[in-house]
Amino acid sequence: MSQKLVIVESPAKAKTIKKYLGSGYTVEASMGHIRDLPKSQLGVNVEENFEPKYITIRGKGDLLAKLRKAAKKADQVYLATDPDREGEAISYHLAHILKLNPEENIRIEFNEITKEAVKKSIKNARPVDLKVFDAQQARRVVDRLVGYEISPILWRNVKWGLSAGRVQSVALKLICDREKEIDAFESKEYWSIEADLLKDRKSIKTKLTQYKKKKVEIASEKEAKIMEKELKQGDYVVSSVKKGTKVRNPLAPFTTSTLQQEASKRLNYQTRRTMSIAQKLYEGMDVKGHGSVGLITYMRTDSTRISDEAQASAKSFIEEKFGKAYYPNTPRVYKGKKSAQDAHEAIRPSNVRITPEVMKDSVKSEEYKLYKLIWERFVASQMASCKLNTISLEVLNGDYTFRASGSSVEFEGFMKLYDYKTEEEEENTAIPELDEKEVLKEKELRLNQHFTQPPARYTEASFVKTLEELGIGRPSTYAPTISTLLNRLYVEREKKSLLPTDLGKIVNDLMSEYFKDIVDVEFTADMESRLDLIEEGKETWKEVVGSFYKPLKKDIDYAESKVSKITIEDEVSDEICEKCGKHFVIKNGRFGKFLACSGYPDCKNTKAIVERLDVKCPTCEEGDVLARKSRKGKKFFGCSRYPDCNYVSWYEPVKDPCPKCQGLMYKRYSKKEGAYLLCETEGCGHKIKLEEKKED
Repeated sequence: MSQKLVIVESPAKAKTIKKYLGSGYTVEASMGHIRDLPKSQLGVNVEENFEPKYITIRGKGDLLAKLRKAAKKADQVYLATDPDREGEAISYHLAHILKLNPEENIRIEFNEITKEAVKKSIKNARPVDLKVFDAQQARRVVDRLVGYEISPILWRNVKWGLSAGRVQSVALKLICDREKEIDAFESKEYWSIEADLLKDRKSIKTKLTQYKKKKVEIASEKEAKIMEKELKQGDYVVSSVKKGTKVRNPLAPFTTSTLQQEASKRLNYQTRRTMSIAQKLYEGMDVKGHGSVGLITYMRTDSTRISDEAQASAKSFIEEKFGKAYYPNTPRVYKGKKSAQDAHEAIRPSNVRITPEVMKDSVKSEEYKLYKLIWERFVASQMASCKLNTISLEVLNGDYTFRASGSSVEFEGFMKLYDYKTEEEEENTAIPELDEKEVLKEKELRLNQHFTQPPARYTEASFVKTLEELGIGRPSTYAPTISTLLNRLYVEREKKSLLPTDLGKIVNDLMSEYFKDIVDVEFTADMESRLDLIEEGKETWKEVVGSFYKPLKKDIDYAESKVSKITIEDEVSDEICEKCGKHFVIKNGRFGKFLACSGYPDCKNTKAIVERLDVKCPTCEEGDVLARKSRKGKKFFGCSRYPDCNYVSWYEPVKDPCPKCQGLMYKRYSKKEGAYLLCETEGCGHKIKLEEKKED
């Protein structure tokens, strides 16, 4: 009996595929890349037309011996690495090491790990796509040239261990530029006027929008008071009531970028965590009643396209689950962006009938939540539109025009499963039946003072969106880019926001002065486009690398001769080291800032930076509550008298007692209720809603 060998990237993927292929197949995992450029040297021969020097990755010797042995026994070898450039490169290097002919039909790929998709891929085996490999090789060589030739300049002149990168450096500049905008921003005062008007004791919230048919702009309280006086003397008369209908269409199924953004907003997952969970869902998990099964399609994609089979399956499920009225007259097709490679389908469930409820008890909570998000977004994307009844109201008071709008759901459509609202709809108000020329009574007139706000700092979600819009990097690079900036301590998180550290600003200033092309958005986006042209066979990889390296080498030579040593002064704290009497300084570490003795290396004393809350410990009533960080960097709260007092909480206590029972209240948050205070006293549970500031 002939034996076939299939090589994938991960053991989880191997386990799932083995189940589908049966006894005639052996499935092994390469554990990712098996060959790469050496870490200890440049590994690119610039003089020999950028010829790369690939070596076997350290520690993979035993694995390669196992793969060679399995390949010799097999009558046919199939390389089933991921369906992207990195996957094509791994297949190329596997073919080289196992002495397979890359021009023979040895490469198989599938967008989803299902029995049908895997078996179909075997029938459609193809040669390794050398154009795709060349595109990956060009990216790898260019990134190596940037990293290994610029980074030493940073080591010598700023700090050992720093790095520069083709995508990383322009991403850092975006964050630094946003911070400069915030610092330079000058806030301006402005005012708005709202009127709560009455119709038969029903209140209608309206907003002043026009004065003498022109957009109203109120610059000061004095102007607002003059308007208030005039409004008090006039009557509020309904000038128009317009009723209509509005159709709200569902959102497209997820791409990598939109999944990362939505997981950040709805689940509070960082991009790296989102992609790690998605990888597991793609490779396969044990689900009760289904065994090991790939739950979603490939999670690195910029396409919103879905297959005809997936569309038909969704139609059948929707009509069966919700009724025929919930499926549109024609199947939905979503247009992708012009810059999209469209190599793979959108991210969707591999089997729509494995609902979140079906797999919930078989997986971890975080895996269930992300799958539920993907499943609901996909099913909703194929459902009928939501139909809204709309009403817009215009009220005149002399030369002043007030407006209000409202809506009600006539047919919920896709919103039965996946709800979202526009900013305009969030401001809707309830409007009763009204007639034109009807006079309304004033219940309350409010003059509201505002100040223009600086641009918001990037969150991970808004940063990924910006990278995608500017064409910087590709779906597979968003999460690693953010992780690199954080790990290098160029950027830090403050709540959900990303802001540059002093070190990040110094590195960005140096890069911006001496390597203008590397940190230029258009230059970086153009390089991504040229990599696509290599994949399409319209350019050769060595020509692209050569045209990139020539100006880079000039910049490197100039920087080598001009950059001078930059001294980074540590911020001195007020705390004194109890071991040697010198001041502590503030340092950055893997899990954030900490205190280190300025007498280092003679004194190596370090301390955590402790935030002291103005709250007494509820357990011992002697110590103060301190904010601390766990080993994994998660914030928690404990007593200053630890270990004598073992009080600990994941939630932040507040000073003001519960107005109902005088017990201790804690800050809490839920998706449904937002931020609130909760009394933890048994039998009380009093809640107080907190005002929240909207994020970017």
